[in-house]
Amino acid sequence: MKFLLRAIKKQKPVPSPGNCLLKKEILSQLVASFQRAKELLINTRLFNDVIISLKSFHGYLADVQIDVRERWYIFPVPYFRPVDRNLSAWAEKNYSLSRVNYGIKFLHSNFTGRNDRLRIWLITGYTRQVQLNYDQPAADKSMKHGFGFGLLYSALKEINISTDNNLQTFVNTETLSNTGRYLVKQSGATLNYFYRPALTTRHSVRLGFNYIQTDSVVSAINPKYLNHGAQKIFYPELSYTLEYQKVDYTAYVLKGFMGDVNFTRRGINSNMNLSQFSGRFTSGWGLGHQFYFGFQGYGVLKLPLEQPYFNQRLFGYGDIYLRGLEKYVVDGVAGSMLRSTVRKHLYSFSVNGGRLPTLPRIPFAIYAKIYGDMGYAYNKTFTQNSLVNRMLYTTGAGIDIVSSYDFIFRCEYSFNQLGQSGFFFHIRNDF
Repeated sequence: MKFLLRAIKKQKPVPSPGNCLLKKEILSQLVASFQRAKELLINTRLFNDVIISLKSFHGYLADVQIDVRERWYIFPVPYFRPVDRNLSAWAEKNYSLSRVNYGIKFLHSNFTGRNDRLRIWLITGYTRQVQLNYDQPAADKSMKHGFGFGLLYSALKEINISTDNNLQTFVNTETLSNTGRYLVKQSGATLNYFYRPALTTRHSVRLGFNYIQTDSVVSAINPKYLNHGAQKIFYPELSYTLEYQKVDYTAYVLKGFMGDVNFTRRGINSNMNLSQFSGRFTSGWGLGHQFYFGFQGYGVLKLPLEQPYFNQRLFGYGDIYLRGLEKYVVDGVAGSMLRSTVRKHLYSFSVNGGRLPTLPRIPFAIYAKIYGDMGYAYNKTFTQNSLVNRMLYTTGAGIDIVSSYDFIFRCEYSFNQLGQSGFFFHIRNDF
């Protein structure tokens, strides 16, 4: 609402109701302000739908009405997820249910009504994990300062101990002799501070303390898993992130720009010694006739360049991957990646949401796309894999389905420079 009022106050007074040209100019500016305000409200992730309308217009005074349909904030949902990186990696393990974590994941995305998020994970199965996170981005009256904290404990029966032939190599307690119940135990605590001086900018500072304990078999198999073959490490971690966001929809950007830069310092001695600089961006442009062009980039530098395997992850983990190389991982201490995508909006429709109180109609939008990716990863220590220290290229085409609660389903057919091709599927949602 503050954004709308500022936009209205900046307009020049209308000396007479008959000044139609000036009124038309002000109305066009108001329409643009309404669209931007709607984007800001949607991107808070608090609302499924926002309608901003002009009720009346008298001189330079405007009566604005904002109607919102709130999301459902509380999700105490069962948790069921394979431990593998993605669906393609799980398929290579024959979709084994023994490689699944299960439990309960509780999320409250508006805990006290100030867009604060509470997350509690109670996970068992292949991995044991207990996690508590709370973020309050607007803790004061100015809504510029916020805080957060987190606690984590995990115990892993299986770990990714090395990368061979561009694939993760796993070991677990069931196939190894003379091991404890878990191969790696991790615990940690974090404190966060947020500062948002403007609608589009946010600063974040995080201070964390972490403890890692590994079984002796880990350093026996891979002496470079941690520095000096260590089995127990306690280290602090300090990071700073600057974020900028001015897009139509953060979950699926068609127009606008958003990005962030980050510096992380991990450890204070040779047992854990990492200074990491990273940045990423997403931008989009409308081309007309419901065509859109998107561009994404990511870059990282880890110093010193000689890092243990624990700090080597680069491409193929999380959202940082080249489309068409999902089956592989590429480790490194420096690298960059670019993605380019042309999208065409095909069709939008909605279906009856039944008795869902916050979603009487469930919207869907379907986009066709073609894309091309490129990247490079530098690895000084682990050079035995063929995808490091060389340019990487992929291309392909696919279909995206976009729906409520930031649900994105991607069906893609990709080609890579190894002469391989195939279908790949990705799912993203808000919980």
